Amino acid sequence: MRARYGLPLKVTAGITAVGAACLAYGAGFEARSFRLRRVTVPVLPPGARPLRVLQVSDIHMVGGQRKKQRWLQSLAGLRPDVVVNTGDNLSDSEGVPEVLDALGPLMDFPGVYVFGSNDYYGPKLRNPARYLIEKAQGKHGLNGNAPAVGVVHNPWERLRDAFDSAGWLNLSNARGRLKLDDMEIAFTGVDDPHIKRDRYDEVAGGPEAGADISIGVVHAPYLRSLDAFTADGYPLILGGHTHGGQLCIPFYGALVTNCDLDTARVKGLSTHEAGGHRSYLHVSAGCGTNRYTPVRFACPPEATLLTLTERP
Repeated sequence: MRARYGLPLKVTAGITAVGAACLAYGAGFEARSFRLRRVTVPVLPPGARPLRVLQVSDIHMVGGQRKKQRWLQSLAGLRPDVVVNTGDNLSDSEGVPEVLDALGPLMDFPGVYVFGSNDYYGPKLRNPARYLIEKAQGKHGLNGNAPAVGVVHNPWERLRDAFDSAGWLNLSNARGRLKLDDMEIAFTGVDDPHIKRDRYDEVAGGPEAGADISIGVVHAPYLRSLDAFTADGYPLILGGHTHGGQLCIPFYGALVTNCDLDTARVKGLSTHEAGGHRSYLHVSAGCGTNRYTPVRFACPPEATLLTLTERP
């Protein structure tokens, strides 16, 4: 007996069973299998001591995610020199207290942050297949120049106020500097390009004189932002947003990046070239998922400890 498209029923049933097993694994285990990625980046001037930068991204906190909260709290044990939060902390308009509880121990360390679209707006329930098709076709984001309609507005101001009170620097289309003992770090950030809130022209000008290193920070690593940071001479750019592809194919990789970045650089350390310059780019796969697609496959949730060392 055959099913539609000429496949035997046993084959169809087998494919369905495998798909269901993968879904159960991705939602029940891998999405909660938190990892720490360690990366070394040679970008500091000669003679500088190593600098430990902890990047957290795409937390997408939903009420009741206790394991994620405990894991984020435990990262304080790494005792980083600085924390960089590359946005999308929320996936629930009621999730601010849990985000702040999870990040509380890390907020005792110097830090900087930018926001992502999910900090500003709540996610919508949608067909995951439509998401994959739209991203593959290059349909990205909201228009930051127009009022957002038909969306839930998240209480991002409460996150901002708490981060600011802890001394973290808001890099939403802004610059900032941190003095860490014998080292001074300059940061330049833009608001989320995914919803066209980025205004690089307001922060253009390149690395700051007198700083040991200048770092570019962005939530969604769209090429226009990467090109601007790189052409201006930033040695390192940190981003998130992609979830590492979230649903990947083993031995192949990501199908989409949710922006115009190529899939080969969907997560981890790579380089970017523009304007005759080359920058290191680190894209975090993040540690969460959209609340309506709480599945990861072949792409575990993560944070990254980047050790910055002397350049050759």
